[in-house]
Amino acid sequence: MTQLLFNLAPERRILSVSELTGKIRDLLANKFTDILVQGEISNCHEAQSGHVYFTLKDDRAQIRCVCFKNQLRTMKFRPEDGLHVTVRGSISVYETRGEYQIYVEHIEPVGLGALQLAFDQLKKRLEAEGLFSAERKKPLPLLPSRIGLITSPRGAAVRDVVGILRRRFHNVHLTLYPVRVQGQGAATEIVRAIQFFHRKQLVDVIILARGGGSLEDLWSFNEEVVARAISACSVPIISGVGHETDFTIADFVADVRASTPSAAAELVVQTRREFDKHIADLLQTMANVLRYRLLELSNKVFELENRRGFDRPFEIFRQLRQRSDDLTSRVAQVLRARLVDARKRYTAAHVKIVSFDFRARVSAFRLRLERRSDMLSARADRLLRSKRDRLDRLRLQLEERSPLKALERGYAIATDAAGNLLRDANQVAVGDTIAIQLYRGRLISEVKKKEDT
Repeated sequence: MTQLLFNLAPERRILSVSELTGKIRDLLANKFTDILVQGEISNCHEAQSGHVYFTLKDDRAQIRCVCFKNQLRTMKFRPEDGLHVTVRGSISVYETRGEYQIYVEHIEPVGLGALQLAFDQLKKRLEAEGLFSAERKKPLPLLPSRIGLITSPRGAAVRDVVGILRRRFHNVHLTLYPVRVQGQGAATEIVRAIQFFHRKQLVDVIILARGGGSLEDLWSFNEEVVARAISACSVPIISGVGHETDFTIADFVADVRASTPSAAAELVVQTRREFDKHIADLLQTMANVLRYRLLELSNKVFELENRRGFDRPFEIFRQLRQRSDDLTSRVAQVLRARLVDARKRYTAAHVKIVSFDFRARVSAFRLRLERRSDMLSARADRLLRSKRDRLDRLRLQLEERSPLKALERGYAIATDAAGNLLRDANQVAVGDTIAIQLYRGRLISEVKKKEDT
């Protein structure tokens, strides 16, 4: 009877491990979709692929979780151990190890917003790298004549900055690089603007400005790419983002942080005002020093004037003046005596001239001059004929010995390219250029062949 009942029982199907794991996976995947689970992250680590693996636990249980790389791109913060979070996703089974786990699609911190958490994480990481240290911050220029402004061209920040600079720093050259200051792609535009000023070196200082807003509105200035672009920029940057109570990552990395865009413009103007005040103080100090020095020297001169030693020079001057008068009188007497003597000699000479016959003397001198002129003319003619005859003889000799006579008979004069006279064929080589002077004209030739005779 027992054997009969056993034979009548339905046959049971035997499952493989893979089949059983697959059925459990399908059951969990169909039952637990889009679930929210809250717990604390532990054993968090990132694989080389970029996926993040961690365990979500409470005081009585734990479950494995995996967040793939493409999901992490949409999150503002990074999962780390100790965070109390709420994860959204679905449950499935990793068949290789037979473990069930949550495939995380989104993570939200419990009690602390995701943006605030991302802000704190990035701030801590950049601070550890030294991007906030005072040693790497660049000083503002003393007299910036060229200012770069990175902000939205339609916002209130640009009006505030331009108004202050125009009112207090009218000769400044302001260059505006328009960017979006919030929304998708704003951080990329800000980085591009900073890199433009860094590459072109067009300005002395950069103002990075934006009006106030929520943490979400100001998030473009909390992006890591913006922080690293500010750190790498060789031009000093003033960050004037938000209101006085707003702080961004850009504020910590910038060389100077201003509470508002208007305060950033005031900082630039303040450096010029301080310089002008310094110049005015130096001028006042210089004037005081000069007045004191002149007064001191005046007192010293006055003291020297009152000393007894200065009376002696005045006595010497008086004696020299009297002696000068005596000498002047003596010179005048001598001149008068010489003038009387000269007048007497002039009178005597006048008497002799009146009694002298100039006409006879002039006639005699003219006659002698004519005879001497005739003699000189005859001698000059003889000498000229002699010189002319000798010149003709020398001209004939020169013409007989002239190289042109040889050239006229068919000879020629050859010179090399440097103008040296050629007497030997070895002075030139085949292919050299030579010049041949004929009786009429000159030939430029190239040596084709040489023969020794």
